[in-house]
Amino acid sequence: MTLRRIQVSDFRCLQSAELFFDPHFTLISGPNASGKTSLLEAIYLLGRGRSFRTRRLDKLIRLGAERFNIFGETEREGHRTGLGVEGSATGIRAKLAGQRASLADLAEALPVQIIDPEVHRLIEEGPSRRRRFLDWGVFHVEHGFMDQWQRFQRALKQRNAALKARQPRPLISTWDPELVKLGESIHEARLRYIRRLNTTAGEIAQNLLGEKLDLGYRSGWPRDQRLEEALVHSWPHDQETGLTQVGPQRAELLIRLNGAPVKDRISRGQQKLLAAALLIAQLSFFTAEGPLRPTLLLDDPAAELDSARLLELIREVSRQAVQLIVTSLQAEFTAFGSPGRHYQVQSGTVVQA
Repeated sequence: MTLRRIQVSDFRCLQSAELFFDPHFTLISGPNASGKTSLLEAIYLLGRGRSFRTRRLDKLIRLGAERFNIFGETEREGHRTGLGVEGSATGIRAKLAGQRASLADLAEALPVQIIDPEVHRLIEEGPSRRRRFLDWGVFHVEHGFMDQWQRFQRALKQRNAALKARQPRPLISTWDPELVKLGESIHEARLRYIRRLNTTAGEIAQNLLGEKLDLGYRSGWPRDQRLEEALVHSWPHDQETGLTQVGPQRAELLIRLNGAPVKDRISRGQQKLLAAALLIAQLSFFTAEGPLRPTLLLDDPAAELDSARLLELIREVSRQAVQLIVTSLQAEFTAFGSPGRHYQVQSGTVVQA
């Protein structure tokens, strides 16, 4: 499966654009602030239902327009499937093969990942970003995970609403069995995934950084307790804050280099390479599990990396069976060979080179 084409209208600075993609390597070149990253953002939103740059939907709609539309078409073994996203003041609406779709449907239809100049935030920021990274990977290898995660979120939302409304404990506790059952299933699925990811990411990190990577996992409740016990012990704190304080929604992906936690001890360039190693390892599972070819977006890969580190990153990416879409300031960018398609962007206008 690859992304064959995309049509974008009234998105960021792009009034209207249509691109056809090579199944292996497409290059998008142009000066800064021309719209290159906005094109990658549109592709990412088509596969994720959200932006990697902002949570504010109004920022994505072109000035003067009421909504944006993104339509894409994937192709697998000669069969083409359309998918689309519309964003307006009322929210995001998704379609797959002409029918209303969930964001999980989009993620399954178009697995897309990005390595951009802000990729270091995966290492630098708080646990929620690493949980999203983790759960996207688990979703694609663990059947039934998304259903469990969505049911857990619904039960958690109901329990938190009851806590905030100061409902009596017996009523609030009616949600506990569902939280325990689903929460422990999510925990086990994440653990299985991290064990696999640790091996692959460790090899890539060794190549990129020359250091030993170890991944761990903190469950979101005390190690010496089951989730059922932790909910009981956490009751006074839950009642005080109006929020459920234990569970997989509080989990953390732990990252160590040479045995030491990475946060605040490695440079920005090292953070970028480490985050890239995790993302590349995640994508490598797709070809291991089946014939699915994920789409990897590379936004200005030369930004903030010296030539030696950039070369190592290019080597690792080149080893992966992915559909590659790369942006560059330079029209001549042959690090991944000659592009099958090349587009140039200038002030929001896209032309085929």
